[in-house]
Amino acid sequence: MKMGLIGAGLQGKRRAGALEQFPGAELAVVADTNVDAAQSLARKMHCQATPKWEEIVARQDIEVLIVCTPTYLHAPISIAAAKRGMHILCEKPLAITIEQAEEMLSTCQSNKVTLKCGFNLRHHPGIQQAKEWLDEGRIGEPINLRLRYGIGGRLGYDRKWIVDPQMSGGGQLMDQGAHVLDLARYFLGDFAEVFGFLQTGFWDVDPLEDNAFALLRTNKRQVASLHVSWTQWKNLFSLEIFGHFGYILVEGLGGSYGVERIVFGQRDFSKPFGEETIEYRGEDTSWYKEWEEFSGAIKVGREPLGNGYDGLQALKMAFAIYESAQKRQVVKL
Repeated sequence: MKMGLIGAGLQGKRRAGALEQFPGAELAVVADTNVDAAQSLARKMHCQATPKWEEIVARQDIEVLIVCTPTYLHAPISIAAAKRGMHILCEKPLAITIEQAEEMLSTCQSNKVTLKCGFNLRHHPGIQQAKEWLDEGRIGEPINLRLRYGIGGRLGYDRKWIVDPQMSGGGQLMDQGAHVLDLARYFLGDFAEVFGFLQTGFWDVDPLEDNAFALLRTNKRQVASLHVSWTQWKNLFSLEIFGHFGYILVEGLGGSYGVERIVFGQRDFSKPFGEETIEYRGEDTSWYKEWEEFSGAIKVGREPLGNGYDGLQALKMAFAIYESAQKRQVVKL
């Protein structure tokens, strides 16, 4: 497949790195308004560079488009590409409004192209193992879930595009929160109601939030407790799922988040506590695994894991939390 990549920042580089390892994937062109960044990545990938995303969308030879731009550009780029018959891998969050995300989905469906949202956390080995154990019934019916995900930012973080609401659509809830909302739904299914608090505790990003707290409940009355933070100071990822027969913990994502590991513990009131632990060493393979899933879905014409619909649902959950925090009341989904 011949591909185009729009956005040569951190995420674009990660996506390009995954393509380098994938047989049959040819990156033909990189676009970024930062010409130096586009040319630098293009040299590394031995392809062309352009400052204009419109030039990529207009090309006849591009089959797949990877969108790694600021969020406000996701919808216009993806919609234009879908109308040209291109399959699309778009970074999270899918768009800055629900209406934009819905138009992205409908345009892709009417043009029979595949849309995937960039939920690479689904493809981490600990997350995949947790889902397998849950589906096997190893901890029985899930009761509740607790998920925390946070970073400490870096110098000048409050001057990046990510804290401009016109470009990002929101604060930390739209940033790492998109992953958290998607994973909560991935493990517990659709939610019926939410209650949220937002906080701007340190970074000068008001009216955006640097922390978001939420409780979500399914129709089965299963509860998810979520916290995403730009004031974690030491990077953290922690997922805990508790069921009738035991619990599953996933901690770390490698790198600055610490060694990724998964723990299974069984409920037993009469024996000493015992846990089964698996640790995953080596580089982060989730970017490659996500690309493998996406390309496989294109080949056989199926929906990929973490598709456009999943991206839309995560966005609806985020806006429900924003509404709840503003109105100080539970919001139905």
